[in-house]
Amino acid sequence: MTTTAAINIGIISDTHGLVRPEAERALAGCTQILHAGDVGDADVLRRLERIAPVVAVRGNTDHGAWAKSLPVKEMVEIEKVFFYILHDLQQLDLEPSAAGIQVVISGHTHQPEIIRKDGVIYLNPGSAGHRRRDYPVSVAQVCIAEGVLTPRILEISR
Repeated sequence: MTTTAAINIGIISDTHGLVRPEAERALAGCTQILHAGDVGDADVLRRLERIAPVVAVRGNTDHGAWAKSLPVKEMVEIEKVFFYILHDLQQLDLEPSAAGIQVVISGHTHQPEIIRKDGVIYLNPGSAGHRRRDYPVSVAQVCIAEGVLTPRILEISR
């Protein structure tokens, strides 16, 4: 029997132009990074690309020529798992389980959260950028091992 190695997908959002060294360390070793918007500037994406290939969507504060190249929503298939990425979960315009999506990635609220509903994981990694209120600074990872998805929030600063 052949087993495949587990892979980790890095999830980040709401950097607002700030790439913390703690975030870079938390995402090191990931095979792909998904950024759920409010990137801040193109330099954030360049820095994350040094770690792993990045798929990013545009958030409500992403403006300018660099941001226009980012889609508002994106679907990505990784290891036969479909991820749907958007910035604001309130803008979700499809039924993920009916569309075959296993993981919905969003940001916007700056509050880290993992919810499982109707066989779908809804994951908000929280904000990896500037602190808002008393929310932790965080990123997330989704481990894919033999078809099993294990999401986790990584608090990188209190």
